[in-house]
Amino acid sequence: MEALDISDDMNEEVDILVKRGYYTSKSELLRDAFRTLLNTKIELKISLSIELYLNEKISIARAAELSGLTTIEFKEVMAARGIVRETEGKSAQEMDTKLKKIGIV
Repeated sequence: MEALDISDDMNEEVDILVKRGYYTSKSELLRDAFRTLLNTKIELKISLSIELYLNEKISIARAAELSGLTTIEFKEVMAARGIVRETEGKSAQEMDTKLKKIGIV
């Protein structure tokens, strides 16, 4: 993991918030800041959800949930961006290969 490159002033501010007990650690502050960022910049949240889905890290239902959309809305956003979803209309061999790839069989 790459270290964060922040200014000395910002690092001091983070240290103060941790020292004063607002956060138990810098990591907790960073997690809270990241969640806040995603909640205020909805486009980032949607884009992140799409990437996680496309990289097969999460299901489409989970991606929709993370993005704050219904599954139907999420599918519509992907379609509007020109993203073609895989459908399950594949041969048994193709499905077996996919299941092996994601560790189910």
